[in-house]
Amino acid sequence: MIDRGKAISTLLIIVLIVISISGCTKEKNTSSDKLNVNEEQIITDANEEGVKEENQQKNEELDYDETTTKDVDKQESTNSQGEDSLDDDHMGQEASFINSSGNTVETRIRTPEGYSRIEVTDNSFGDYLRNFDLKEDGSPVLLYDGREKGNQSAHIAVLDMRLSNKDLQQCADSVIRMYAEYYYANKQYDKINFHFVSGFLCEYEKWQKGYRVKVEGNTVSWQKTKGYDDSYEAFEKYLDTVFSYASTLSLDKESSKIDITDLQIGDIFLKGGSPGHVVMVVDICENELGDKAFLLAQGFMPAQEFHVLNNPSSESDPWYYVNEVKYPFRTSEYSFDEGSLKKLEY
Repeated sequence: MIDRGKAISTLLIIVLIVISISGCTKEKNTSSDKLNVNEEQIITDANEEGVKEENQQKNEELDYDETTTKDVDKQESTNSQGEDSLDDDHMGQEASFINSSGNTVETRIRTPEGYSRIEVTDNSFGDYLRNFDLKEDGSPVLLYDGREKGNQSAHIAVLDMRLSNKDLQQCADSVIRMYAEYYYANKQYDKINFHFVSGFLCEYEKWQKGYRVKVEGNTVSWQKTKGYDDSYEAFEKYLDTVFSYASTLSLDKESSKIDITDLQIGDIFLKGGSPGHVVMVVDICENELGDKAFLLAQGFMPAQEFHVLNNPSSESDPWYYVNEVKYPFRTSEYSFDEGSLKKLEY
């Protein structure tokens, strides 16, 4: 028979053991739950940190891309502006020398950058040439018979002057006419005197008084056949007579050699001959260093309008630079030898 006291003691011990085991299990499970929660939090935090880092990396990449894009755009814009600026500069260079609305040498043809036109005395020959009327920009050079000259690429402007319908006003004659027109406009009739090739001096004042030139073989003399006439029509007839008997040969005798450092408006590059050629300096400009540039004009044969020349060394700049002059000196349609620069004694 089992002892009842022992049985109760044994049962009590078993219950305590069960309760103890149960408490340990619950505490372990709680710790496990805490561990699981902490692990999840760590994982979550890690994930969130990873997301943040990833997002930050993406943002940095976006920022870099945006910055790079902006920089590229800015650079492209700068390059584009630079190209536009170069284009503008190039276009400006091409067009900078011509003011199409200008109607004189001074107002039509601009000076090079850094240069200014030299000072001239009011009503001087230089002032007269600089302010002589020009035909509309782009006008062709016409021959005495109204046809266009074959070479239309040699000039930049055409002087607005009535041309005789005779084949008389060629290169030397055009230079003579400019001086004659200047003196006529200023009523300095006593200075309108030009030599024929023969050496005969054709004086306009005698022409005014009605004397006319009589040519017999090699002999030239005056003969009074008209009354006094100082009209412009009579003046033009006087010029036609001079043009008939003057040339670069007579012009050569009426001029003297000069150094290019003494260059003035109205000076000429001249080769006397049959044929020879002559061009005239019609304007001069200068920079602060004293470097000079000049414009040239010419007539030619057959008789044609007096026109301002291009510079064959440049596609856009019509000015000839003194420090670049070397011989043979090449203009648009002729080359001159050393010693050809001269001053007329008018």
